[in-house]
Amino acid sequence: MITKRTLKILLFTLLALSFIPFSSNPVTAQSDATVVISMNFNGPLTPVWRTYLQRGIDQAVNLDAELIVVELNTPGGSVELMNNLVQQILASPVSVAVYVSPQGAMAASAGTLLVLAGDYAAMSPGSVIGAASPVGSQGEDIEATMETKTKEILKASVRALAERRGEDAVALAESSIQDAKAASANEALAVNLVDFIASDVNDLLAQINGQTFILDGTKVVMHTANAQLVVVKASFIENLVGTLVNPNIVFVLLSLGVQAILIELSHPGGWVAGFFGAILLALAGYGLGILPVNWFGLVLIGISFILFILDIKAPTHGALTIAGVGTFISGALVLFNSAQTPVFGRVSVPLVVGMGVFIGVSFFIVVMIAVRAMKTPVITGQSALVGRSGLSVTEINPTGIVQLAGERWSAKLAEGVDPIKVDERVEVVATEGLKVVVKKR
Repeated sequence: MITKRTLKILLFTLLALSFIPFSSNPVTAQSDATVVISMNFNGPLTPVWRTYLQRGIDQAVNLDAELIVVELNTPGGSVELMNNLVQQILASPVSVAVYVSPQGAMAASAGTLLVLAGDYAAMSPGSVIGAASPVGSQGEDIEATMETKTKEILKASVRALAERRGEDAVALAESSIQDAKAASANEALAVNLVDFIASDVNDLLAQINGQTFILDGTKVVMHTANAQLVVVKASFIENLVGTLVNPNIVFVLLSLGVQAILIELSHPGGWVAGFFGAILLALAGYGLGILPVNWFGLVLIGISFILFILDIKAPTHGALTIAGVGTFISGALVLFNSAQTPVFGRVSVPLVVGMGVFIGVSFFIVVMIAVRAMKTPVITGQSALVGRSGLSVTEINPTGIVQLAGERWSAKLAEGVDPIKVDERVEVVATEGLKVVVKKR
C-alpha cells in the first residue's frame, strides 16, 4: 500500500526534477563580435559525445562562429565511436581546433585521432598524446591476426589525417599505433604533429589569429583575436551519462541496486525498494556496457549475494556472510581492477572493501533479526493483547467496550482505576475469559 508519506516524497521528487535543466540553455552572441564556440570533452569516449559534439557544431553554424575549440582530455575509447567523432569533426562546416587541455591532460588511444582530425591541433604544457595501440573490449591484448588488421586500418587513418603535417608527424602518428608510443607536447610540436602549445584557450586563439587554411578550395584567414568565447556546456542528461562511465559510480549503483532487489524479494508486497533497485541496476548496466570490464567478476558478485541469502537459514549464522563479503570484494576487484583493465576503468580499492564490509554488516544484522524472530515464541489469542493500546468506545465503569487491533472487545476496569470516559486511550493489562482488563493510558 502506498502511504501518504510515500506520495509526498514522490510528489516532492517530481517537483524538484521539474526545475532541473535537462538540456542546456541556448546561447546568444553579440551581433558585431567574432564568435568562437568552446566545448569540453573529459573522460573515456561515450556515445553521448556524438550528440554533444553535433549540438556544438549546430550552435556554431547558427551563430556564424569563426571556430570551434574542442578541449579534450581522454584516455580513449572504442574504435567505432572514435570513427564517428572523427567523421563529425571532418564534416563540420565550421573550423575545429582540438586542444588537449588542461595542463597535464592526455589525448591517449582514440584521442590521438581526434586531435589529428581537427583543422588545428594544440596541446597544453605538460600534456601527452599517443599510445594508440588497439586492445580488446575488456582492455586485453587481441588475437594476432585481428591485431594486425586493426593496426593497419588505424595506421592508414592516421596517415590520412597527418599527411598534411609532414613525414615526421606521420611517422610519430604511426608509431603511436604500432608501438604504443606516446609523446609530450614539446615532442609533438617538434615534428609538427600539433600546431601549437597554448597555456589556455585565450592563448590558443591568439596564436590561431591570422592563420590560413584551405576550406573547400578557398583560402580562409582566421580572425580570432578578441573573439567572443561562447561556452556550450553539456546538458544535465549528457553529464549524467558521462558520470555513469565512472567505474566507482557504476560499482556503487550495482551494489545498491542488487541489495535493493534482495530487500524487495525478502519483503514482498511493497514496490519502492524493487523499483529503485531496478533503476539503479539499469544505470549500472549502461556503465558496464561502456567500461572495459571482466564479466567473471559479475558472476562472483552474484554468488556473494546468494551466500548472503543462504546465511539466513544456515545453521552456522555469520559464516556464509563472511564468505559472501570475501567473494563480493574479489568479484569487484576482478570486474574492474584486473590486470588487463586500463587504469581509467578501475575502481577504488578502499571503496570496494568499504562497500563489501557495509553490505556484509547489513546482511548480518538481517540474519540476527531473522534468528531472533525464529527463536521468539509465538503469542496468539487474547494473551497477545496484553500491553496493546486502544480506544474506549463506551464509558467503562466498571465495564464497557474498547477498540483494539481493529476489533471491539468487552472490557472491565483494572482494580483501583478511575472510570474511563468515551474516546480515551486505554491499555490492556490482563485478560479474563473473553474480556480484557484495561486502565487509562
